[in-house]
Amino acid sequence: MQNKKYAQLEFIGLMASLMSIVALAIDALLPALDIIGISIGTTELADNQLLITMIFLGLGIGPLIFGPISDSIGRKPVVYIGILLFVIASFMCINATNLTVMIAGRILQGIGLSAPRTIAIAMIRDTYSGDYMARIMSFITVVFLLVPIVAPALGKSVLDHANWQAIFYIQLVFSGLVSLWFWKRQKETLTVEKRIKFTPSIFIDGLRELVKYKTTIAYTLISGFIVGSFLVYLSSSQQIFEQQYQLKDEFPYIFALLAISIGSATFLNGTLVLKYGMEKLVTISLYSFLGISLVYLILFYGNPNPNVIVLLVFFGLQFFSIGFLFGNLRALAMEPVGHIAGIAAAITGFISTIMAVPISTYIGKYVSDTALPLFLGFSICAAISVGILIYIKASDKKIN
Repeated sequence: MQNKKYAQLEFIGLMASLMSIVALAIDALLPALDIIGISIGTTELADNQLLITMIFLGLGIGPLIFGPISDSIGRKPVVYIGILLFVIASFMCINATNLTVMIAGRILQGIGLSAPRTIAIAMIRDTYSGDYMARIMSFITVVFLLVPIVAPALGKSVLDHANWQAIFYIQLVFSGLVSLWFWKRQKETLTVEKRIKFTPSIFIDGLRELVKYKTTIAYTLISGFIVGSFLVYLSSSQQIFEQQYQLKDEFPYIFALLAISIGSATFLNGTLVLKYGMEKLVTISLYSFLGISLVYLILFYGNPNPNVIVLLVFFGLQFFSIGFLFGNLRALAMEPVGHIAGIAAAITGFISTIMAVPISTYIGKYVSDTALPLFLGFSICAAISVGILIYIKASDKKIN
């Protein structure tokens, strides 16, 4: 029993570490965006945001490749392929001299990192199901969120002692260590008898199977709107706190504080989800997310930015709501499609991410002098998500 507990703890730590490579590749770069922008010759602050949003584009495209392959040849080989691609892309970024090459490198980094991220979710679904899967996802997300807490401070520390390229080298070292741990300790979770023969039509077949499940599509769409609204914050946070509030030195600590807000909710979710269930927590959190953003709009529409403490309170409340959404939405989407976990994780990840990138890019263009467009984006995305939730619940009642 004790060995089983330790094995589960190691599984949680390993899956979180695989997903954390993505967080490190994104968040450690935040303090360096303006410096990288100068180095590669960008002239607009909005162009620097592309260094964050474009890696998400790769994260959306990659699963379409790696998901079906993992259902056919197993989970572990696909992780190794993705890490190798990430290494190649990282050296592209290190040697980039213009925005085009840097964006290409970031997209390729995202494609590579989509392998460990997608496969981690598929491996969790291979091993667990139902509310217990959501509980495991919550604990994995808590560990995973330790990286956003420390990554910006790590990035700033590297900039204080070296150049921005050193941040990419640290990412490579971390990915190498996690890959070694994964190779030595993690067993293959997809047994041979459950593997699906790879054919040119595997994606189409998987998509046809997926669309049969309304709840999977609905929660995937909601996830896309929530991730999209959060991605606006992620790509513009450096601009808001360093440019609008002149808090350059304090930015890593502010970012860490807000990451703790998400982490606290995610940790609570691991306990509450078994008591109340995923659907109830998602419903309460979505309405809270919508309500908080509307209150901000009512109070500060047409006005300059409020005191930074006020802004942090609103961000903290928003992200506390988001902490209950990320894992539960993904688990709810994956629950009916465990028999095609790899391709399902790929398609749902692609849909939510491919929605998130244009949402964040469009809204991010307006975050120049004030944080108000960010909360306007929050409220619109939340309102649409609530509408989808109401629709799917009404549909379920008709069926029952």
